[in-house]
Amino acid sequence: MDSAWTALDMETQTMLKTAIKDPKTVDLEKLSNAVVEHSLKDLSFCKDAGRMCYAVVQAEAQKTASSVFRRNLLNRLQQEFIAREETRKRSMQEWVCVVTFICSIFDYIKVNNSPIAALVDPVYDCLFRLAQPDSLMNEEEVDCLVVQLHRVGEQLEQTNSERMNQLFYLLRDGFLLQEDLSSMTRLLLLEILEFRASGWTLSETAHKYYYSEVAD
Repeated sequence: MDSAWTALDMETQTMLKTAIKDPKTVDLEKLSNAVVEHSLKDLSFCKDAGRMCYAVVQAEAQKTASSVFRRNLLNRLQQEFIAREETRKRSMQEWVCVVTFICSIFDYIKVNNSPIAALVDPVYDCLFRLAQPDSLMNEEEVDCLVVQLHRVGEQLEQTNSERMNQLFYLLRDGFLLQEDLSSMTRLLLLEILEFRASGWTLSETAHKYYYSEVAD
C-alpha cells in the first residue's frame, strides 16, 4: 500500500493518515471523492485502493460507529457504474480503472465477513461487458477481465454461481467461435477457462506454461 499511498497528493495523504487515526476530524466525504478521482486516473493506484479504503472504513466503524466514508464511496461507485458505457466510449483507460476499482473495493471491504451485497451485480455486469465480442477484440479489456477474475472470481462465484456459469459460457464461446482474436487474447482466455475449471487455481506446470508464454 505504501506505493499507492505516495501516489496521492500531499493533502489527500494527510487526510488519509488522519482519518485512520481520528476519523471524526476529517471530511470523509471529501476524502472518499479524492480517492475515487485518483483511482479513475491511475490503474496502478486503483489496484490497491480497496485496501486503503478498507483501513478508513474500519477506523470509522471502530472509532465513531458510523459509515460516512463507505456510504459516500458506494454512492460514487454507483455513479461510475451507471455511466460505464459512456466512460468506455470516452476513455478505455478510465473504463479499465472503473472496473479495477470496483473489484478492488469488492475484494477488500466486507460486511460481517461477506462481500458487500450491493456490489455483486455491478461487478458481474462489468465483467459481462468485458466478455462481449467487441471487448474481446481489445487486449486491454481482456487483460482487465482476466486479472479481475483471478482476483475476485472465486468470491464472486460463491455469491452467485449461475451468473458465473453464464459468464464462462460467454468466454468459452468467444474463445471457440470468435474469429480474429489475437494470439494473446486466446492465451489469456484459455488460461482463465482452465483456472476456473481447476477450482480457481493453476498447477505449477500450467502456471509456467501460460506465464512463460505471456513473458515471451
